[in-house]
Amino acid sequence: MILSRTATTFAPPVMEARRWLEGVDFPTERPLINVSQAAPVDPPHPDLRAALAEAALNSDAAHLYGPVLGDPALRAELAARSTRIYGAPIDPAQVAITSGCNQAFAAAIAALCAEGDEVIVPTPWYFNHKMWLDMSGVRSVALKCGADMLPDPALAAALITERTRAIALVSPNNPTGQEYPSSLLRAFFDLAQERGIRLIVDETYRDFHASAEPPHTLFSQSGWDETLVHLYSFSKSYRLTGHRVGALIAASALLSEIEKFLDTVAICPGQLGQHAALWGMQNLDQWLAGERDEILARRAAISAHMPRLENRGWRLLGLGGYFAYLEHPFAMTSDALAPELVREAGILCLPGTMFHPHDDPQGGRELRIAFANLDGDGIAQLFDRLDAVALPPR
Repeated sequence: MILSRTATTFAPPVMEARRWLEGVDFPTERPLINVSQAAPVDPPHPDLRAALAEAALNSDAAHLYGPVLGDPALRAELAARSTRIYGAPIDPAQVAITSGCNQAFAAAIAALCAEGDEVIVPTPWYFNHKMWLDMSGVRSVALKCGADMLPDPALAAALITERTRAIALVSPNNPTGQEYPSSLLRAFFDLAQERGIRLIVDETYRDFHASAEPPHTLFSQSGWDETLVHLYSFSKSYRLTGHRVGALIAASALLSEIEKFLDTVAICPGQLGQHAALWGMQNLDQWLAGERDEILARRAAISAHMPRLENRGWRLLGLGGYFAYLEHPFAMTSDALAPELVREAGILCLPGTMFHPHDDPQGGRELRIAFANLDGDGIAQLFDRLDAVALPPR
């Protein structure tokens, strides 16, 4: 039987996890703690919402088709901001706006890969990247991370074949939270440049990086645009998840190929979302700095609470961005443990099996906690409940 493209991959993990809530009651004194999805639940800044409303009411263009590669003013603003962040010149012609960062990845793969090609993806992987590669007929080549949750360029080099078209990295990482050191990203860039393949770097969570220094120097490398494909999202930074606004920075020649994909799939990014992203970049720097400080405070709270779980056999494998990645101490595998945590602890999180190849037992020992929507008290309650879980140990 010939499979459809969608039948080549698995069901959306977050939607699968939500089904675990069916038939479960959460008493008032112990409401559900939902740490399954890395998305802000609060609405955008009030002034940004007002700017959106004003555009909806008074800008005719906000309701019409726009350029396939995005609004020129937004492309120029992102190019200028990226130039300031990375200390290297980026031209607006090297920027495309997409309907979310997932679409940016999909567009890049469509422009770079043919049926049967390969992309090297570190594991634990971001499941939507894996899903799109499956549906594109592109083989995901698993690059297993070390105990520090960082991929090794030397191991990646050994995986490159004549069908390899790219290496795809996410930093700060989803699902582990690890921030890849600048030197590591440079090593992967050098490898990709030397072997004539692309390096895709997804920096969706860049604005919540713990360091005040530039995340990397890749845009300063000679001929960067012939190797690097940079992905970014406005969704987390400006609370615009429902508006689907992402971006891609690469060689203008590659963007010409990507334009074909975008025109066919969406014609253009949503105009109101682009308006919001532009207004946010122009007006909300101080507010965004406060958002970063709050995320870093929650990250610190995770670290402060971990010792009591470590005493019971838990391990913190990665922390950063929106995520804490944990190794649990129980005999059952994480795909059985995660639904059990819903019923017994009122916690909805994702099992590590969703981030690994199905034949890799490592995923059965891991859980992803998306902590960005928990304040300090919520994080304390999360650890109280995890500490109270009584199951047979491994």
